Amino acid sequence: MSRRRIIGAVLVALVLLAGFALSRAGTALSASDPLQPADAIVVINGRIPYRAMKGAELYERHLAPEVWLTVGNRNAAEVEMEKIDVHPIQEHVYSQQVLEKLGVPTKVIHVLPARNRNTADEMRTIASYAKHHGTKRVILVTSSYHSRRVRSLWHQLAGDSTQAIVQYTDQEPFNAGRWWMDTADAWTVSREWFGLLNAWLGFPLKSEHW
Repeated sequence: MSRRRIIGAVLVALVLLAGFALSRAGTALSASDPLQPADAIVVINGRIPYRAMKGAELYERHLAPEVWLTVGNRNAAEVEMEKIDVHPIQEHVYSQQVLEKLGVPTKVIHVLPARNRNTADEMRTIASYAKHHGTKRVILVTSSYHSRRVRSLWHQLAGDSTQAIVQYTDQEPFNAGRWWMDTADAWTVSREWFGLLNAWLGFPLKSEHW
């Protein structure tokens, strides 16, 4: 075989490999663990109402006696609104309302007392709260495309005192197999892989802080 043909074959193989990698980029973001009874169900902040709906479903199945909610970042938009005395409703407030509407008693819902800039902060907050309360196992509820990053960050940052079971929503719109066909899905996949890479490199890039 001539050198030109060899180079051509290699290029074709690389294109096919890249295409396969791109086709798998969405599905590879999903990760879930076998369900076991836990001490608390933790609804990761964001993507209302889907994550809270999944948390309510798991509570209804008696997989844990409590549901915890994390709180998102105080971002630049919120700062500007507060300057003109406009106070936006935070996502965890809506999540609590969803939980209550779906039958979770108010008394078993706990809002973790910390604002988190990003998912890494959330994992540290959850781990610290769990350790302080002697919690041995939690179920972390998030979106399918966010679940691998949640699992990875938990193992990287949370320590060994509390076991985490990762579960993701099954109702949230996201086409993992054809993510490049939708702008929102494409942005989501790009953000998640960027977040994973940032974590693997030791967090060289930081989130905004207010």
